[in-house]
Amino acid sequence: MRGSRGVTVVLVVTVLLGLFGLPSVAQEKFPSRPITIIIPYGPGGGSDQLTRGIQEPLQKVLKVPVQAVNKPGGGGLAAIPDFMTAPADGYTIIQHIDDSATLYASGKSKENPGEDWIPVAIAQITFNQLYVRPDDARFPNWDAFVKYAKANPEKVTVANVGAVGSMERVAMIQIEKALGFKTTQVSFDKPAERYGALIGGHVDVLFEQPGDVSSFLDAKKMKPILTLLPERPQAFADVASLKDIGLDIAPLLRWRGFFVRKGTPEDRVKILEKAFAEAWNSAEFQEFNRKQFMHLINSYRDTAGARKLIGDDVKTYREIYKELGLIK
Repeated sequence: MRGSRGVTVVLVVTVLLGLFGLPSVAQEKFPSRPITIIIPYGPGGGSDQLTRGIQEPLQKVLKVPVQAVNKPGGGGLAAIPDFMTAPADGYTIIQHIDDSATLYASGKSKENPGEDWIPVAIAQITFNQLYVRPDDARFPNWDAFVKYAKANPEKVTVANVGAVGSMERVAMIQIEKALGFKTTQVSFDKPAERYGALIGGHVDVLFEQPGDVSSFLDAKKMKPILTLLPERPQAFADVASLKDIGLDIAPLLRWRGFFVRKGTPEDRVKILEKAFAEAWNSAEFQEFNRKQFMHLINSYRDTAGARKLIGDDVKTYREIYKELGLIK
């Protein structure tokens, strides 16, 4: 008799759980609550713009709110602990960039973003440019800039990111070593501070990607004098390229991707991978993409493509670091 009562109690509890919508984790529909995307850089920069740009299309696909949280600091390192301590359930995503690969390649981070994290999408791949103020008579073009920089060693100031091993700083080292001049790099952790420093005349040059400063280009507050690509893209046909200045090097590119923690259930990874692809292909995001000059390069990778890109980057940066003496 007692056994029958026990079975009855279990059945009643099971029915009540079903009635009150309390399924087990294994049976939980995904996603069924808001998703958080951690942005490891400040408001206004490329990472922030990308996340805000894809946020609405992604919400429409997933049918749950997607909230974005900025956590800048440490060249992208400050946000990683929050990401790594969150449950591996797909509800916490980090949007990170190629800095995550350079940090790992240089030994500053233990996490290999292509193996210790799971990339669900790389949504942007873009190139770099050097910008000056349009009214700066010293730098009407790249040749004038190089001539001035050679005549005034370390006097030209360049607004850049802080980490010495970052893509931006490595690219500047490559250019300066090849052409025989030396500038002074001024570090800014927040993108808005870099942009304000150039516009306000506190620095001479800005190293950045065109999509990040498109509004300033439209407003004629900045102008590019060098595009770090082998050939001139049509959108910047009047700006010098690597080939024009005699540099035969593979350009280092900026990529921005979205990652979940390793251990996230495979079915949830697949749902997110498909959702990001659909959101990226939406008319709304593609309009944003064109405004950011992201249509000039094939700038989307799924999980498999992202892992290959990241693995290649880690290998490339390790070779460059050794060549430049940044690591042994």
